Amino acid sequence: MALALSRRRRGDDNYYWPGFVDAMAQLLLVITFLLSVFMIAQFLLAREISGQDSALSKLRAQIAELTDLLQLEQSAKAELEATFAALTDEFSTEKSKATQLEALLADQAQKGSSAGSEITGLRTALDTEKQLSSEALAKVELLNQQIAALRRQIASLNDLLSDAESRTKADQTQIIDLGRRLNSALAQRVQELSRYRSEFFGRLRKILSQRSDILVVGDRFVFQSEVLFSKGSADLNPAGEQEMTKLAEALKSLEAEIPTDIAWVLRVDGHTDADPITSSTFKSNWELSAGRAIAVVKYLISQGVSPRHLVAAGFGEFQPIEIGESEDTKTRNRRIELKLTER
Repeated sequence: MALALSRRRRGDDNYYWPGFVDAMAQLLLVITFLLSVFMIAQFLLAREISGQDSALSKLRAQIAELTDLLQLEQSAKAELEATFAALTDEFSTEKSKATQLEALLADQAQKGSSAGSEITGLRTALDTEKQLSSEALAKVELLNQQIAALRRQIASLNDLLSDAESRTKADQTQIIDLGRRLNSALAQRVQELSRYRSEFFGRLRKILSQRSDILVVGDRFVFQSEVLFSKGSADLNPAGEQEMTKLAEALKSLEAEIPTDIAWVLRVDGHTDADPITSSTFKSNWELSAGRAIAVVKYLISQGVSPRHLVAAGFGEFQPIEIGESEDTKTRNRRIELKLTER
């Protein structure tokens, strides 16, 4: 009985198993179908989403373009509004000008009656101007004739000028020749004066050779001031008068020998040292030096020398022979110089 039950159970199991297998196979097919459908749906959804992203990007680009266009339109609108405002102002201005012109036209219309008389006056003035123009043309013709005559005169003057230039060239040649002759004559006179100067200095050397305080420096005789003057004085002392008397005799002999057409002078130059002067008579060394030179000249004139051949000059302390503060230097700088030169 137990075996029978066991067989029965086995038979029941064999009886249900194929149905279970079939059910499972169908379930598997259903699941596979659902998975396929799901995968296809996912694929389509993914493609749709990708298409939507592309469309969205295009849409965004279009939105950006539209934004730019909108900004341009706004700028253009602002410019148009500004232009419109300016045109409005110009229209107002032109309208006011038109109003003013209308007023002027009305005023001119009122003045039209008086304009006719003015035109008549202008025509009369024009006729007068035409008459004056005819007279002016006649005067111009006369002036042209006068200009032609002047041109003929200028041509004649040019001929005379050419002749004068030719004569001037000849005269210039003569002048150059005369200049050469004059220079030669002057050089000869200078040579003669140099010869007389040498003779004069030679005589002075013989006359004054016994004194050691009278020197010959270059082309001039130098007297120490102590030989002729006391300190601070411009009056010749007795010893100085004796020396100037010798000088006057030599000068008078020279005047008799030098031809009168040679212009010469004996220049007497006064010099002092740099010590400030304390004399009440002279306020500066310059005045002292000039006073001493004048004293020498006056004495020579008193001895018969012609004033035309004498010149006095004062140099003060500004032309020293030596630079220094020693007493010997100061003594040498205090001096009277004599120079025979051209006038």
